Amino acid sequence: MVSSQWIAAKDFMMNDETIKAKIRTVRDWPKAGVNFRDVTTLFQDTTAFQLAVDKLAELFLNQSIDRVAAVDARGFILGGALAYKLGKPLAMVRKKGKLPHKTISAEYNLEYGSATIEVHQDTSQKGDRVVIVDDLIATGGTLFASVKLFRELESNVVAVAALVDLPELGGSRLLREAGLSVIALCTFSESE
Repeated sequence: MVSSQWIAAKDFMMNDETIKAKIRTVRDWPKAGVNFRDVTTLFQDTTAFQLAVDKLAELFLNQSIDRVAAVDARGFILGGALAYKLGKPLAMVRKKGKLPHKTISAEYNLEYGSATIEVHQDTSQKGDRVVIVDDLIATGGTLFASVKLFRELESNVVAVAALVDLPELGGSRLLREAGLSVIALCTFSESE
């Protein structure tokens, strides 16, 4: 369970224009009607990428965090940089069939399909305080599935964090309603 003191102090949505300006929107991809928020353009800009990692790191520097979990695939880039900055181990949440050792898995729905993710059974210890990082929050399915995996390992998910929130798709609201602290550095409406 997440500490309510931590939620009150750290649960927020920011709309950092520097970060937002570096994220490309690709219309009708991977299918018609989807506005894909491409964060690879932010990763290519060293100043914006450093700013994003630094802003997230500031939130967790004085928190009791044991590990950063990063969600496949763009979450690996942000999560890896954050884990390095915080000096914490990195746990990888992978697509099904990509991890070589004993795993646990969870299925979830996306805004345009479904998938399964896995973690190694030994990726986190009982009682570990974990921050789960992904590139964006849409319907929340990937992050909910990731939370489920770490809770199955008896770890404490203290927050979920992303570069982008798509609030109209409802994921961040559902994550908050489930008692999770939710952090995003910028938001996009469907009309943007």
